[in-house]
Amino acid sequence: MTKYPHVKQDFTASLVVFLVALPLCVGVAVASGVPAELGLVTGIVGGIVTGLMRGSSLQVSGPAAGLTVLVYEAVQEFGLPVLGVVVLATGLLQIGMGALKVGRYFRAISVSVVEGMLAGIGLVLIAGQLYALLAMKAPDSGIGKIAGLPGAFADALGSTRSLAALGLGAGTVAVLVLWKHLPQRARVVPGPLAAVGLATSAAVVLDLPVATVEVSGLFESVQPPSAAAFGELAGFGLIGTIVAFTLIASAESLFSAAAVDRMHDGPRTAYDKELMAQGAGNAVCGVLGALPMTAVIVRSAANVQAGARTKASRVLHGVWLLLFAALLPGVLAHIPIPALAGVLVHAGAKLIPVRAVAGLWREHRGEVLILSVTAVSIVAVSMFEGVLVGVALSVAKTAWDASQVKLEVVDKGSGPVQAHLSGNATFLRLPKILDSLEALPHDRPVEVNLSGLHHLDHACRTALENWAQRHSSPETEPVRVTSS
Repeated sequence: MTKYPHVKQDFTASLVVFLVALPLCVGVAVASGVPAELGLVTGIVGGIVTGLMRGSSLQVSGPAAGLTVLVYEAVQEFGLPVLGVVVLATGLLQIGMGALKVGRYFRAISVSVVEGMLAGIGLVLIAGQLYALLAMKAPDSGIGKIAGLPGAFADALGSTRSLAALGLGAGTVAVLVLWKHLPQRARVVPGPLAAVGLATSAAVVLDLPVATVEVSGLFESVQPPSAAAFGELAGFGLIGTIVAFTLIASAESLFSAAAVDRMHDGPRTAYDKELMAQGAGNAVCGVLGALPMTAVIVRSAANVQAGARTKASRVLHGVWLLLFAALLPGVLAHIPIPALAGVLVHAGAKLIPVRAVAGLWREHRGEVLILSVTAVSIVAVSMFEGVLVGVALSVAKTAWDASQVKLEVVDKGSGPVQAHLSGNATFLRLPKILDSLEALPHDRPVEVNLSGLHHLDHACRTALENWAQRHSSPETEPVRVTSS
C-alpha cells in the first residue's frame, strides 16, 4: 500500500473525470460532424497515451469544444478521411516543437489574443448548436449562423419537432446552470452527465420526436488515413489548416496547464514535455483517424477537485472510456442530439470571457480591442485568419506602447535652445517628433541631445538628419545633434 499511497484518491477521481468526459467526448464528436465513437477514441488516447507521459501530472486531455469549429470546417472542406492526416501532422509538429523547446514560448502569446480566439470559437459554437437545438441544419459560415438565428427561431414556432428539440436542449442547459447550486450530496454526479441523463430519460418516457446519436461501432468508426489522403498535403489549404490546428491546440493545452498549476500544490508543468505529450497523443489519434486532442480545463479541474494526486487518475479515466466504448456502445444510440447541443452551448458560453473583458475595459482598453477584433474576425472569416489578425494587432500595440518618446526643451532666453529626446524613437512616433522639432525657434541655434534615447531606428535617424540639414541652411541658425 505504501508503494501506491494515493490509489484511493486517484481511483475516485478517475471515475469522476470519466463521468464528466463521457458526454463531452460524444458531444464534441457529433458537433464536429464525425461519428460519436471518434470522440471516445480521442478521450481514450488522451487518457492512456498522453496520460502516461511526463509534462503536467494532473491535466486531462481529450476532444475539446475549442477545436470543434475548426474540425467541422476541415471535415466539410477536405473530408473525414483527410482528418487523420491533419491530426497526425499536428502531432508530429507538436513533438518537434517540444523537442526544440518551443513550448515555453507559448506563454508569450498575448492573453487577449487567446481569450479573443476562445470567444470567437464560443460564439460560432453557440450559434451552430442553437440550430441543433431547433432540429435544423446550420449555415456554413459564422456570419450566416448568427444572421440566420432570428428566422430559425421564427420557423421553429410552427414545428412540433423543433419545439420538442428546443425544450429538451433548453432543459439540458438549465440543469447545467443550476447544478452547481444544488446541495453537495446531489452533486456527486457531474453536471454534464446528469443533464444528458435526465434529457435522455425525458425523451424516452415522453416519446419525444427528437434525433439521437447514430452508432456504427467503435472498430467500424476507426479508419486510418489512406495513402490517397496523404496526397492532400500538397495543397496549401491543408497546410494552413494543419498550422492552425497546431497553434490553437498547443496554445489551449499550455494555457490550460498554467491554469491547472494554480489549482494544486504538486509538481509544476514542464511545458516542453507537455507539448511533446500532446503531440504523441495527437499522432496516435491521427493514425486512428480520430479527433484532435487538447488539454481540457473542465476535465482537468474536475480531476483536481476530486482529489487526484498523480497521473494514475487520468490514465484510469481513459481505461473506463475504453471499457464503455467496447462493452456499452449501444447506450449512445439513446442520447438525444439536442441534449448534446445543450451541453456544447453551455461549454461555448464558458469560452466567452465576460468577466475578463469587464476587468480589462477598466484598465487596458487596448487589450479589449484586440480581444474583440480577434473574436469578430474568427466569426466573420475563419479561425486561422482571425488568430493571425489578433497576433498582428497585439504586435502592433506592443510596438506602439514600446515606442514612447519625450522631448524636453530648455530655453534660457539666450544661447542655444536645448532639446533633449528620451525614450524609444521609432517610425511610429516620427510625426510627433517632427512636429515638436518644427515648433522650435528658427532664429537661434538649436542643440538636439539624443543621449536619453534607448532606441533610435533608421527612419527616425534619417528624419533627424534631414531636419538638421534643412534648419542649418544659410538663412537659419545652425542645428547641432549630439549623443552625449
